[in-house]
Amino acid sequence: MSKLSSAMRTFLEEKRFAVLATMNPDGSSQQTVMWYLIEGDELVFNTKRGRRKQRNLERDPRVSLCIADGYRFVTVSGTARELADPATAQADIRRLAARYSGEASAEKQMQRFSREERISYRVPIGVILSMGL
Repeated sequence: MSKLSSAMRTFLEEKRFAVLATMNPDGSSQQTVMWYLIEGDELVFNTKRGRRKQRNLERDPRVSLCIADGYRFVTVSGTARELADPATAQADIRRLAARYSGEASAEKQMQRFSREERISYRVPIGVILSMGL
């Protein structure tokens, strides 16, 4: 397991989008731009049940997340751990919405998110590749 430098951690804590890569059944990659959080030594993301990434992760939990800003980036590869607990998943999507959209907007978004079956994932920071940090 690699360790994040303080510069990489600071970079990940700033509001940026991640590109999540998962594997489709035919072996091709599927990528999704998405919200994330860094929590300790894990990256956290959340999705609605039934989406392609969720189905891919159910079959094969290996992922890669790339967070970039121009030529500076951090890529984390590892195995996602599913947390299907409804309360945890709703709390996580609420925190994500507040991080990316602000508190007022998060409250409005939760009207929709609260009606969805959400799943959270944790990815331990294992293999790290970075540039410019």
